[in-house]
This record gives sequence, structure tokens and C-alpha cells, in this order.
Amino acid sequence: MTSGHEVTAGALEERIAHLAAVLGRARPRVLGLLADNGPHWLVADLAAERANVPLVPLPMFFTPAQMQHAADASGMDALLAPSPEAARALGFDSSGVAGLYRRDAKAVALPQGTAKITFTSGTTGTPKGVCLGTQQQAALARALEQATRGLRLERHLCLLPLPVLLENVAGARTALLAGAACAVPPLAAVGMSGATRFDPLACLAAIEREQADSVILLPQMLLALALALEAGAPRPARLRFAAVGGAKVAPALIQRARAAGLPAYEGYGLTECASVVALSLPGAECPGSVGRPLAHTVVRIAPDGEILVAGSRALGYLGGEDLARGAWLATGDLGRLDGDGFLHVEGRRKHMLITSFGRNVAPEWPEAELTAGGAIAQAAVFGEARAQLCAVLVPRAADASDAALGTEVRRANARLPDYARIAHWARADAPFSTANGLATANGRVRRDAVWSRYGERLESLYVNPAESRPMPFFEELQRRTAAERDALFTIPVIQDCLAGQVTRDQYLEFLAQAYHHVKHTVPLLMACGARLAESHGWLRSAIAHYIAEETGHEEWILADIAAAGGDADAVRTSAPGAAAELMVAYVYDYIARRNPVGFFGMVHVLEGTSQALATHAAQVIRGRLGLPPEAFTYLSSHGALDQEHVRFFAGLMDRLESPADRDAVTHVARAVYRLYGDVFRGLPRAAVRQREAA
Repeated sequence: MTSGHEVTAGALEERIAHLAAVLGRARPRVLGLLADNGPHWLVADLAAERANVPLVPLPMFFTPAQMQHAADASGMDALLAPSPEAARALGFDSSGVAGLYRRDAKAVALPQGTAKITFTSGTTGTPKGVCLGTQQQAALARALEQATRGLRLERHLCLLPLPVLLENVAGARTALLAGAACAVPPLAAVGMSGATRFDPLACLAAIEREQADSVILLPQMLLALALALEAGAPRPARLRFAAVGGAKVAPALIQRARAAGLPAYEGYGLTECASVVALSLPGAECPGSVGRPLAHTVVRIAPDGEILVAGSRALGYLGGEDLARGAWLATGDLGRLDGDGFLHVEGRRKHMLITSFGRNVAPEWPEAELTAGGAIAQAAVFGEARAQLCAVLVPRAADASDAALGTEVRRANARLPDYARIAHWARADAPFSTANGLATANGRVRRDAVWSRYGERLESLYVNPAESRPMPFFEELQRRTAAERDALFTIPVIQDCLAGQVTRDQYLEFLAQAYHHVKHTVPLLMACGARLAESHGWLRSAIAHYIAEETGHEEWILADIAAAGGDADAVRTSAPGAAAELMVAYVYDYIARRNPVGFFGMVHVLEGTSQALATHAAQVIRGRLGLPPEAFTYLSSHGALDQEHVRFFAGLMDRLESPADRDAVTHVARAVYRLYGDVFRGLPRAAVRQREAA
């Protein structure tokens, strides 16, 4: 096992035995594990199993609410965590053992033999606990080791978070069973950030650095890597097997990836079966299939087309159905077995569309074709009871033209029969993500949520498809600044905070810099209003509205500083940090020298950022630090206020008709995203260390 340094099998066994003894003395009922990828994660996983303690792996990309739900629903009374702050956020205190935290928790009934409780992100946002035994995990690892033995895979690189069962069991455990080396670097080292952000160049560098023979990929990762290789990135010299799972993969994407130098093979599975059910292999594959079922399972197709699985599977759900009863597990997926025994997965049963011509279409099918070409990152297809299908499309590049998306749709349609082609489509305002509620943590689209957001727009395309409606400027502004917005949200100190890794000193420094730019809000509004031309008189009324709303907010911040134990008077008389000072000076200068309307680019950044992060950040920081509610007036009020402000702002922006005004707003917004990002980059990062119970 490796993570920057080698851990021999003997050393690994010693660490597992030591931690198992610690857990044996502590005797927790249910143990949580919150940690980045690394050898310590696998040590904890295997030690808990040896000590007969049910383990709940907590993905770092879960929201605080999802983590709390997992802890409470499982009856978790002990936690291995990277810091006291992270543990306190979930209600745990020090146990006297480094890295191990305890709390009183009500016992929860678990299926007999539960060794691991894995929480899926699901489609609702509330994770669902699936209980697995040791035997189910071992059976899958043995079946995979047997299936891949002829490939002589000597070195596996973990790219997915280890709490994801696919990497935990099918990746790491299978490699260790086979006697292969298993590289488990931190996720950032392989290009992963959160649940959906992925740097393909960093990933390719890690594959080459670790000399990996095998990896496991999600479809969106496969496409990003293929695009990077097509653009000239070096091919991995040693990689021989890249298993792809998690969602349907278009055959064209598999072919494209292989042509680019990635030995991609599609598989299929579900959490209830400990992950993998079927897998394509070199010399044992059929284009469009997910391979043959593995030796530990039996698959058959129900009369209505649903895939049924028997054999090794989960024990049951937390507080729900006992899956040990009954011979066959209904997967909820539709598919078929061909004459050679290859399994073809066609989509989710509950997602099946029936067109007005009576044709059944699994939306995953056209969605996979739409996202196979490179221009479209995400797609959601609809069309129940319609003669033709429609889709919401997320471009891979924020500045991609509608013409480029239209070309990609036509290419996908050429590979589809007429009844499954996309007749109408709308461009998404922003990527589908957990932040906006349109995707699960593993990237799957929440269809009902997408329809709630875009259904009216899609319906209008059926009413008058030939009508050419210009995109409202607010939507265009969001699209044109999406890359800068994403860059801001991925700044490490922001990600640390949202994951609960925050200190009081950090929070006080953030408030100090907020004070230094917020105190200029009203003067900037006045400067903008004073320089507006008569043709923009209608904007002066809006500015007066903003001034009335924003006056005095800097005093809220000083009060928050005092409530948090800081020196408000010292902040009032202090000099701003260079980043905050430069951001404010830039906007003053743009108003005076260029176009005063550009000021609204700053409004777009600050209000949009507050709406997306403020309330959530206030809840996380308060939970971590135990500060009183009086220390969060600024963040809490802005999270709520800015939801209404954004709607008001959108109406203003849609009234801007001049291309020069629109360009000015866009230009300033892009610049302020970068400058505001520098404010966060200048904050001290929390001193958080990965700690192992030892």
C-alpha cells in the first residue's frame, strides 16, 4: 500500500491489529469514519471489521446535514475524525484516544451481521443507509480477483473517495486480496475535489506517477480524461484496465476513450450488491453491454424487463426492508441478457418515458449519447406523452455557443432512432450540482428537481418551437461568468469551511475583510448613481432601493466580531487587506473611468455568492465553533436577504439593452470574482491534520 511512501503488508497488519485492539477496548456500538483517502482510511476500515464494530464511512463531500443524518440514523456513538472541530460539528467529544471521539447516542436496530453501513446519496438529498456484512464484501472481492486474474494487475490507484463502495471494495479490497500494490493518495493529489470537481490533467499525472495498472472511473471522468488526451496530454504508459461505472456509458464514449489511450471497460452494479454485478473484460465484452455477471451473482430478467439479481447482496436498509428475505433483488433497472450472456442495461424503470406514439424510451440512453461528444457535460431528457423528446443541456465550457450545442445534439441524434431523438432543448443556467439541488453527490441528475426548474421553459418550446427568443441577459451573465464562479467556490479555504475545517481566527479575519469592503457598498452605489446618464434614470430608483437596504450593514459585521470575541474597535480603525482594498479600488475606478453600469457586475458576484454560501456557511461555522447566534447576523441575514435581492437584480439586468452595458457588467463580474477570490485566498487556512487512532 502506498501514499507517498510504501506500507508493507506486515506493517499494514500491525496497524490494523493495533487499531482493532483500541476499538476492542473502547467497545463502540457503531463507528463513523471521516477522513480523506490514505492508508489510514483502509486501516480503520479493516480494523473495525476485525473488531466486529459496524463501520459508517462518511464521504467528505456530504453536506453537514447529510453527515448528521448518517450519524443519527445509524446510532453512531464513536467517530474517527481528522480534527476536534470536525468531530464537534457532529456532536462528538474527545475520548482520550487520539483521533477517536465519542458521544451518547440512542441504539439503532441493525440487521444481524452488519459490518458496514454505506450511505448512498440517492435522488432526494437524504442519504439512505444500506447494511452490508463481511461475507458480501469478501464475495465480491473474490469474484473480481478471479475475473481479473489473467490481466496481471500489479498496482491499483484509488481515484474515487474510499467511502464510495465501488472504490472501497471493488478497488482497494480487491487489490489487497490479489496481493497487488494499492496506491491511496489524498483526493486532491489525483485531481478530485468534492463530489463533482475533477482535474483530468492532475489525474493523468497521478496515474503516471503511481505507475498504475488499474483505476476505477465514473463516466464524466472518462470523458474528461479522453478530452485531455485528445488535446495532447501524455498517455499513461502502464495503465491496462480502467473500469467505468456509476451511470450509463455510451458505446461511442468507450470507443473514443480507447482511441485516446484509455483501456476503458464498462461495468454495472448497485450498493445493495456491494457494488459490482457485471463487468466487461478484455476478450469478454460486447459493445453496448456491461459485460457478463460475475461469479458471485446470478442475473435474470423479469417479464416486465426489470433486472433481478440473486446471490451475494446487502442485509437490508437502516430502519427498513430486510433484503435477506426472498431469492431475487429487484434492482429498479431495465435491461436484457443476450444469447452470449452479456447484460445490457437500458435505464431506470421509474424514469421510463412513454411517448405519445407509445414508444418506451429510457432517458439515460439519449443522455449518454448527448454527453459522449465532449461539448455537453450534463443532460436531462424529458418527453412523457409527447411526440418528441426535449432536453436541458449543460455545456462543458461555460462560453460554448448555442451553435456548438446544436451541432452536438445533431450528432447524437444521428446515432439514435427517430423516436429517441431530441427535438427541442434548453440551455441550463448553471451546471447540475448538489449546491443547487439538481444533482446527487455522485453526479446523478435529480430529474424532478430539473423539471421543476426548467419544465415551464421546456413546455414553451413545444408551443412555439420556431420562435427565436433571445436569452435574458441575467441568464447570459450567469453563463458567461460560470467559470469564474466555479473557480471561486473551489478555493481551498472555502472548501475547508464547508467541510467544517474552520477556526475562530479564520472567521474573525473573514469578518474583518468583509467590513472593509462592505463599508464601501453605499458610497459605491452613490458614485454609480451620480455618473449614470439620463437614459439610465430607471436605474437610479433601483440604486435608491439598494442604498436603503444596505445602509448600516458594516455595523452588523462589527457587532458580529464583538459577539465572536474579537476586537471590533481595532477592526474599525485597521487597514484593509491588499485584496479587499484592490477590489474596492478597481470598482471605484471602473465607475469613474469606464462605464458606471459595470458596478452591477460587483453586485452580481457578492449577492450571488451570499445566496449560494452564506446561510450554509453560518450553520457550519456556528456548529463547529459553538459561537452564539449574535455572531452571525451578517452571514445569516445576507443568505436570506440575497435570495430576494437576486430576483430583484435579475429583473434589472434583463432590462439592460445596450451591448456596451452588458459587456461592462460581465467584465466587472469576471474581474471581481477573481479579486474577491483573492480575499479568500489571503485568509489563513485551518491547521487540520489527519489523525489516526493509535
